[in-house]
Amino acid sequence: MAYPFLKGHGTENDFVILPDHDGSIHGALADERVIALCDRRSGIGGDGVLRVIRTESMARIDAEQAALVDHAEWFMDYRNSDGSIAEMCGNGVRVFVLHLIEAGLVPRDQPVPIATRAGIKTVSVIGDELVADLGTPILLDSSAVSIGDWTWSARHVDMGNPHAVAFVDSLDPHGPVGPLLDEPHYDHELYPHGVNIEFVRRVADRHVQMRVHERGSGETQSCGTGACAVMVAAADADRAPRDTPYTVDVPGGRLTITWTSDDRVLLQGPAVIVASGTTTL
Repeated sequence: MAYPFLKGHGTENDFVILPDHDGSIHGALADERVIALCDRRSGIGGDGVLRVIRTESMARIDAEQAALVDHAEWFMDYRNSDGSIAEMCGNGVRVFVLHLIEAGLVPRDQPVPIATRAGIKTVSVIGDELVADLGTPILLDSSAVSIGDWTWSARHVDMGNPHAVAFVDSLDPHGPVGPLLDEPHYDHELYPHGVNIEFVRRVADRHVQMRVHERGSGETQSCGTGACAVMVAAADADRAPRDTPYTVDVPGGRLTITWTSDDRVLLQGPAVIVASGTTTL
């Protein structure tokens, strides 16, 4: 059966978007289908799949989401490229809302609440970019991550999904961080469901650069929640006052992140829809 899809990205963190408003087309969205859709040679290609489904329809599929029905019309059902479920995606939620706006399903000039497995996230349009309120971060203890013979201390930051943030001297793909093609090692007892690992280099005051290894996807060009975790860890280390914006450079572009005085993390960046069509995958 042929069904519609779109392709979009936020700072080159790219997604296959599946409109499935009533939950009838894609069913439970099996791992095999997600893997096939995300395959960059035989499929459409992407770091993950965003299913666009009404929250009330999602609640019929997953009863755990029933409490969100009264708070948001739309639910972002996000899967990593290996088919595994992720709680949130900061770049993905901006692309998700851009699709809703372009499809005429939500207004452009009002904040849009989106239900996710990490709760309600609100997205607004500012100029040519979108801003996602990713909520209150949780700063936890440090752990250790390693690649080969190299080990770094990493700050555990929960942005609705887990992150380990390690500050390094260089992000050179020929240096210790390497190409990040292989899974970095981490504490599996501390992160029983896996962890997103960010390697960070300071560029200037309130300006950092990062590379990321996302659980279930490998190295990606960008990770929105990861950039937020990096900003929170850097701001905490700098003792920066709240409402101080940080610039976070990722391989796919630039994000601006602010940890507000009311303890919210705001992620600002671009979102683009690049293609649409139908598929039988």
